[in-house]
Amino acid sequence: MRPYFDRYPGDEKKAIKHYENNIQLAESLEPVLSVFEVTLRNALIRELERMTGTKEWYIHFQSNKKLKTLFKYITIAINHITARGETVTADKINGELTMGFWVSLFNAEYEKFLWKDLRRAFPNLPKLKRQRKTVSAPLNTIRSLRNRVYHNEAISWNLTRLSYLHDMIVEVIGWMSPTLPIWLSRVDRYKRVSLKVKWQWYGWRFLV
Repeated sequence: MRPYFDRYPGDEKKAIKHYENNIQLAESLEPVLSVFEVTLRNALIRELERMTGTKEWYIHFQSNKKLKTLFKYITIAINHITARGETVTADKINGELTMGFWVSLFNAEYEKFLWKDLRRAFPNLPKLKRQRKTVSAPLNTIRSLRNRVYHNEAISWNLTRLSYLHDMIVEVIGWMSPTLPIWLSRVDRYKRVSLKVKWQWYGWRFLV
């Protein structure tokens, strides 16, 4: 609560209300973040399997010295699975890997080895944007927002920026599947919640 009390010194009621609004906004972003994460993971798994010719695509990371630094994520995933007493399978490893891993596949140091194949995960990416850095930048921005939401941090200081990020996520999902944003609109409550919060904060002023 400290950031909210600092923002509204002497007005505890307003600070708590802003905190409540932050929770509402974070909750409303869950559908779009969830769909983004699952879609990205599945699209990358598909291309990694195609690239390596096996469901156990991660084995190639261990044998390629240029990609070996990424294998630490695989090792951590395997350790988590075995610690739970479960059998290690490709599907279990895929599900255990973090968003940080999937996004790191687009780091500049791996461009020469991965980008040519992984760009196929974004079949609807406009030609002018078909560059590794054009994909990597929004993925990292979305990952940062995701972490703030899931770690209960403040995301509501700038609602204009937050709406921009929401729309960015929907756009990136569309790069991977043109139909998903249409389906997502049925469960995506962000714009309604954001409108309600803006009205509570600014009243008629937010329309100007």
